[in-house]
Amino acid sequence: MTTTERPDHGQDGQASETPDPATPKRALASGWAKTLGAENLSLADTLGGSRGLLDMGLPGVLFVAVYTVTRNLTASVWTAVALAGALTALRLVRRESLQQAVGGFLGVALCAFIAAKSGRAENYYVPGFFINIAYGTAALVSVLVRWPLIGVLVGPVLGEGLAWRRDPARMRAYTMCTWLWVGLFAVRLLVQLPLYFGQHVIALGIARAAMGFPLFGLVIYVNWLILHRVPKAQPAP
Repeated sequence: MTTTERPDHGQDGQASETPDPATPKRALASGWAKTLGAENLSLADTLGGSRGLLDMGLPGVLFVAVYTVTRNLTASVWTAVALAGALTALRLVRRESLQQAVGGFLGVALCAFIAAKSGRAENYYVPGFFINIAYGTAALVSVLVRWPLIGVLVGPVLGEGLAWRRDPARMRAYTMCTWLWVGLFAVRLLVQLPLYFGQHVIALGIARAAMGFPLFGLVIYVNWLILHRVPKAQPAP
C-alpha cells in the first residue's frame, strides 16, 4: 500500500539479497496485501518500517512547519526537497532499499514544483487530491461492478486467486473492506478540499498529516480483522 528499516525482508522474515525491482507504489501494495493475510499484523513493516515512514512523511511535515514559522514559500519548498534528498542519499550510502526514499523524493519534488510554479503554498498538496480521487474512484467502481478491488489485489497474494468470488462470505468480506477504502479517500477529500479552497495552508498540512499514515493504518487494521473472521476461499482444482 515492502521495505523495512534495514534490508528487505520477506514474509518469512529472511533478508532479501537484491532490491525489489517493483515501483514504490506497487511494492507498498504488495506489502499490505501480504499483511492482510498474515497471522500477526505489523503495520510498521507494511508501511516500510520506521525509516519508510520518515522517508514518505517527514518532508511534508517539515514543509508545513517551516511555512508556519516563516510564511516563506521558497524556504518551505527547498527545505522539504532538501530533506527528501538527504534521506535518499542516506539510504544510498547505507546500501538500504531506495523504494520509499525515491518514491518520497519524487513525490516531494513534484509537490514542491507545483507550489513554487504557482506561487501558492496550498498547491503543494494538489497531487494528493488527484491520487485520492483516482484511488477512491477505482475502489468505488470495483464495488459497483462486483469486483471489489481489495479482493482483486489481495486474493492472488493469499493463494485464493479469484476463487473468493464464488464464496459469498468471502465476497462480502472483500466488498466491505473495499468500501472502507472508498470511505477513507472520500473523507480525506471532504475534509481537505474545503481547507485548500479556503487557502488554510497550515490547517491543510495538519489535516494531511493526521489523515495520512494514521488513517491508512486504521483501515488496514479493520480490513485485517474482517478478513480473518472469514476462512480463505479454496481455488478449484
